[in-house]
Amino acid sequence: MLKDYESFLENLNRVQEQIDRAILAANRPEGSVRLLPVTKNHPVAASNFALRAGIPCVGENRVQEALGKIEEAKEGVRWELIGPLQSNKAKKAVESFWRIQSVDRPKILTALQKRAEDLDVKLRILLQINAGDDPNKSGAKVEDAEALLEYALEQDRLETEGLMTIAPLDRDPSVARSCFARLRECRDRLAERFDICLPELSMGMSGDMGEAILEGSTLVRVGTALYGDRKYK
Repeated sequence: MLKDYESFLENLNRVQEQIDRAILAANRPEGSVRLLPVTKNHPVAASNFALRAGIPCVGENRVQEALGKIEEAKEGVRWELIGPLQSNKAKKAVESFWRIQSVDRPKILTALQKRAEDLDVKLRILLQINAGDDPNKSGAKVEDAEALLEYALEQDRLETEGLMTIAPLDRDPSVARSCFARLRECRDRLAERFDICLPELSMGMSGDMGEAILEGSTLVRVGTALYGDRKYK
């Protein structure tokens, strides 16, 4: 974990330069890709650094870990859940997170809808799709995405804003790029099929964000390149 804000800014500038180069290479508009700092296994200072730098949203993998940080963090931080969610944690998730990116099955949609109704709120979500067919990754199968979205759209307390994926871990960058292209194609089919806008494509991390941006990512989730190795368990 970084010890000071200045070191974080140096890393942030390097990451932003990488993002900007990839945007240019993809011939996409300036500012079309946003950065989500991932604060998993880092103390609450990581989220405060991001907020101070003008980035209000940060990503967390576990509900329980995030809860303690949310209580201590500076006002204004928006928390996004990017890790697997169990239905028994749905209430806490709806109460605590600005958006949940890891919705991958109808059971979770049902639980989130119920909790959002109880709390009289609307909740932003992304549907997690296993576009790389990786048995080690969470997410609905691409062929099940249409049914999942159809069910999501029936939940009036949930705002489905797009899709998320995690690429298979592989040294060949073409593997990640193929995964990201498949998610974009899936999003395009779904948007046409349901005649809706699904603007968010959350894909790409520290090691593969260049490939993700080339394939249309709108949000890259970066932890290690910003904060260093995750030494906090």
